[in-house]
Amino acid sequence: MEWYSNLDFLLKIYWLIAIIGSLVFTMVILLAFIGGDADEFEDLDSEIDADSGIGFQFITFKNLVGFFTIFGWSGIACLEAGLSKPLTIVISIFSGLAMMTIMAAMFYFMGKLSDSGTLKYKNAIDAIGEVYLTIGANRTKMGKVSVRVQGALRELDALTDSLMELKSGTIVKVLDVTNNGILIVDQTKKPIEPIKQHTYEITDNSGRA
Repeated sequence: MEWYSNLDFLLKIYWLIAIIGSLVFTMVILLAFIGGDADEFEDLDSEIDADSGIGFQFITFKNLVGFFTIFGWSGIACLEAGLSKPLTIVISIFSGLAMMTIMAAMFYFMGKLSDSGTLKYKNAIDAIGEVYLTIGANRTKMGKVSVRVQGALRELDALTDSLMELKSGTIVKVLDVTNNGILIVDQTKKPIEPIKQHTYEITDNSGRA
C-alpha cells in the first residue's frame, strides 16, 4: 500500500484498472474452460449487426473486460517508458479498442464455425428423400425419412398431410418444417433419375470392335 500511495495519480488509476480488469478477465476465461456461464453479464450487449444468424457483437461484457485490461497495462507501460500523459491516454484507448476488435472478431468467427455444424431444419425444405419408417396419414403417426441436408444424409422425424400413409421406401419431398424440427412431407411427383450406366466397347489393336 505504501508503494501504491507513492504513485502518481494517473498511474494509480491505470494500476487499479489493470489489476481489476486482469482478475475479471481471468475469471471469465476460467469459467469458459470449466463450463461456467458468464453470459448473464451480457444483457447490456449491443449487437451492431442484428440480422438473422450470428451478428458481429462489439460491445459485450467480455470485450469490455478485454478493453479495460489492455487499457490499464498499456497505460502503465507508456507511463513507465516516460511518455506524456496525453499521449499515454491516447495510446491506451487505442490499445483497448484494438483488443475489443480482436476479441469481437474471434468470438464472431468461433460462433460461425459452431453454427456451420448445427443442423438447420429449414434447409431440408424442397429436398427429396425416402421414407425410412412408415408415416401415418393426415399426421396420425410420426415416421422417419432419409434425406440429404447440409451435405449429409440424415434420418429425421416426419409427418404428412396426405390422406394415405407413406410406407417405407416411398419417395417424398419435404414441403415444410414445424417449429420443433419435424419435417412435413408428401409423396413426390418428380421422378428420380436412375444412375446412367456407361457401356464401353472392347476393341483389338486393329481398331475393330
